[in-house]
Amino acid sequence: MAEQPPPTFAWLILATSVLAVSSAGAVFQLIGDVNPILRASWRLQATALILLPPFIYQVVSLRNNDAETLSRIKDKRVILAIIGSSICLWIHFGSWVWSLDHTSLTHSLLFVTAHPLVIVAGLYFLGKQISAGQASGALLGFLGAGITLLGVTNEGGVTLIGDFAAFIGAIAIVGYLVAGRVLREWMPLFIYAFPVTLIASILLGLSSIAIEGTSLGGLPAVSSLFGWSDILWLPAIAYLAIGPGLIGHTGINGVLRWFPPLVISVAVLFEPLIGSLIGWFLGTTNVPGIYTWLGGIFLILGVIMVTLGQTSVDELTNGIDEGE
Repeated sequence: MAEQPPPTFAWLILATSVLAVSSAGAVFQLIGDVNPILRASWRLQATALILLPPFIYQVVSLRNNDAETLSRIKDKRVILAIIGSSICLWIHFGSWVWSLDHTSLTHSLLFVTAHPLVIVAGLYFLGKQISAGQASGALLGFLGAGITLLGVTNEGGVTLIGDFAAFIGAIAIVGYLVAGRVLREWMPLFIYAFPVTLIASILLGLSSIAIEGTSLGGLPAVSSLFGWSDILWLPAIAYLAIGPGLIGHTGINGVLRWFPPLVISVAVLFEPLIGSLIGWFLGTTNVPGIYTWLGGIFLILGVIMVTLGQTSVDELTNGIDEGE
């Protein structure tokens, strides 16, 4: 029997999810009066709050129906993996949101979504075999990154340190994805997602206190650890938590029922283009210069080639599990 094509509503869910995820950068820039690490902490605080009810539900369900899995969660290695994933998410969000204040939106999105190139490099250094298509895609992607960096000299708002911070975010998200891949094979979604998000938000909050001089409470809300609950900032933070954070990522995970992961992976790679268009529409970014256009095309094509070459987090995870 021939495989049924995805229903129309599945395409709509996928498109809405990618659109939601792509909008995060521009919305973060709309609240640029708030220090970047604090902004990142606010986003994860709000997301953790949304994840709390389903987390409690799943914990109660495990207590009543699956004591073995609940006991396994308390294992020291599992706790360390959750903490490691949280640290990666902390670094990813902190460095990426910081980059939004120190380079253009387009550059930030191009570099932070380049994590497939990081995975190929990881496979290479682990001694894993990579295909010719993966190698070619990686070379094309890094060439595109180099061309894009030429925009530092003549494109307003673009800086080398900002681009580097975004790429640090791409490196960090690989660790988060690897840890998630290992744990999510048996751990319920919200029991994994809530503590990781909560711990990352706490680490970001402490970082903001130490680096940005954020206060624990009181006024002004713009520099308060929990200032996102102020009516001035709540709409944007609520959107970031519910739109990109919940609808975007939950929708992408949900359509795996109808689409192979490869299709979804390629769809998400259009985030730099879609996000830049949203930023231009909202007035948070300018039209990119020639180096960004040329380098960005090469970078995206390279990442797509790597993705089509079947490079995945699973391969990197297997290499780590095997101790290579």
